[in-house]
Amino acid sequence: HVQLVESGGGSVQTGGSLRLSCKASKYSYSINSMAWFRQAPGKEREGVAAIWTNDGTSRYAESVEGRYRLSLDDSKTTAFLEMNNLQPEDTGLYYCAAGGVGYNEYMSFNRRGYTAWGQGTQVTV
Repeated sequence: HVQLVESGGGSVQTGGSLRLSCKASKYSYSINSMAWFRQAPGKEREGVAAIWTNDGTSRYAESVEGRYRLSLDDSKTTAFLEMNNLQPEDTGLYYCAAGGVGYNEYMSFNRRGYTAWGQGTQVTV
């Protein structure tokens, strides 16, 4: 059973940057994707970035495209989310997720395939 621990959240002024980290407790062959979701107060949880662990290909929600960058370390157990030019609408609780997902789930940020979740880290802009 893989456990995820996020870190790096905090408060930042508009236009600022933050880097979130998500460390998995171990490498798992059953995991083919890691992703970040966020949830603002009163809103549903939404996917913002996802990455295939086999080749590092990533994709982003339209709202963060060009400002966020998701990457993996060489061990493929830690994911980094670099967030630049942060805006007030980026405020929320950011959750890391990992799992074995299908192509459609990956492309639609469907939470169903992501079976491991972190506890969340707060980002306030």
